[in-house]
Amino acid sequence: MKRAAFILASNPLTLLGVLLVSLVVMAAALADVIAPFPEHRGAVVDFVNFNKPPGGDFLMGTDVVGRDLFSRILYAYRISLLMAVVVLAIAVPIGVTLGLMAGYMGGRWEYGLMRVTDVFLSIPPLVLALSILGVMKPTLLNGMIAVTAMWWPWYTRLVYNITRGEKAEGYVLAAEVTGASRAHVMFREILPNCMPAIVTKMTLDAGFVILIASSLSFLGLGVQAPTPDLGSMVAEGARYLPDQWWLSVFPGLAILIAVFGFNLIGDGLRDILGGDR
Repeated sequence: MKRAAFILASNPLTLLGVLLVSLVVMAAALADVIAPFPEHRGAVVDFVNFNKPPGGDFLMGTDVVGRDLFSRILYAYRISLLMAVVVLAIAVPIGVTLGLMAGYMGGRWEYGLMRVTDVFLSIPPLVLALSILGVMKPTLLNGMIAVTAMWWPWYTRLVYNITRGEKAEGYVLAAEVTGASRAHVMFREILPNCMPAIVTKMTLDAGFVILIASSLSFLGLGVQAPTPDLGSMVAEGARYLPDQWWLSVFPGLAILIAVFGFNLIGDGLRDILGGDR
């Protein structure tokens, strides 16, 4: 813990990442309190204040129907963070379990699981998500399903590679000699030694999930209007560049802050957990 605290304190970029992610989480959690116009997250029209540039009562300006952009970005963060949490909460257990089984049990289990994993990994992630959403109605739930379907193979491959090396270690052989079950060896002996790599990847992936989800919304296959979403806001604003530049610039910066923050934390965790392993 002292080593981790020292590395964290001596790495200003990691501290910056913690600050940025904390701001994003607080903005999402306190959107009802912070947002100057909370009703603008829905189907609201205010043509008196449409296309107003940043300033005055509207910190980041208004969109083409008069909704406050700052308020909508705060609520859009909720969607982005929810997507990241749900996708990783489903994909990580599936991928980790399959990776442990393939790496430790070997034989036909290894061949079958890893060939299926290779098939998924051979397809570009965004193409796979687009293919799934192409036959499903574009909703938040379906978007989560599509992103989850493309994410678990990376954890399977990661844990599989670690498990293959760990299963020959003395502590695993000792557990087997004492009669420990396969499940005990995989989840109580090997899995703890995989956790540093898993946690680091999860932190990095949180930003990438937000980026992929925003890309799907940008293409019209994510969260649908009037629900605020960063990707769809960028897509809508791009139609009015360069005159109404704020419509796409501020949502784009919101995506940048979230992804950059998670990446900086991931790099810091890699130093901390990798050094402690």
